[in-house]
Amino acid sequence: MKLLAFDTATDACTAALSLDGQVLERFERRSQHSEHLLTMIDALLAEAGLRIQQLDAIAFGRGPGSFTGLRIGAGVAQGLAFACDLPVLPVSSLAALAQGVDAGQVLAALDARMQQVYWGAYTRNAQGLVVPRLSEVVINPEAVTPPEGQGWIGVGSGWDAYGDMLASRSGSALARWLPDIVPQARHLATLAAAAFRDGLAVSADQAQPVYVRDDVAVKRRGPA
Repeated sequence: MKLLAFDTATDACTAALSLDGQVLERFERRSQHSEHLLTMIDALLAEAGLRIQQLDAIAFGRGPGSFTGLRIGAGVAQGLAFACDLPVLPVSSLAALAQGVDAGQVLAALDARMQQVYWGAYTRNAQGLVVPRLSEVVINPEAVTPPEGQGWIGVGSGWDAYGDMLASRSGSALARWLPDIVPQARHLATLAAAAFRDGLAVSADQAQPVYVRDDVAVKRRGPA
């Protein structure tokens, strides 16, 4: 299959074309994703000699992550999908982060600012794909619950910002944590391709970002 994937949830702007197993990728660590993402996509399509109408689907990092970055990613995905009548695959940015680590058990954390992290735990299945072991949440680092089992690997900007606290909370379950790891589009594409095969693609109007923090805020405003 021919799949375009990109993620703008962090300070990394990353895009990839997955073409029947071959992957072309662009990756930059800079701000102003809105100025660079379409240029990266155009460059990938030119390198592959493809028009966007020849793709099977478009995948994007749905979050959690930077509110501005998520709006950019979702907006580009929707715009391209509407224009070319293509299905869309929203993929968790935390899952894409975990997919890129050579480990069976991953604790993915992105810095959510406000002294919080976006947090998720993933294990790898027999097909080599990560699957969630708990719901993605936004949480204070000191409130993280230790995962069950041993040998977990920590990754993401949340670990870079709050590594000591997260390691303390994870206790003996944590084997180690790896610095300076961000979601990459090639790994997002791997998860998206599996989702496409499982019939999980949606129409462009359903391609929405998932902020997580907004979900939590709504729950806190409920009845006491």
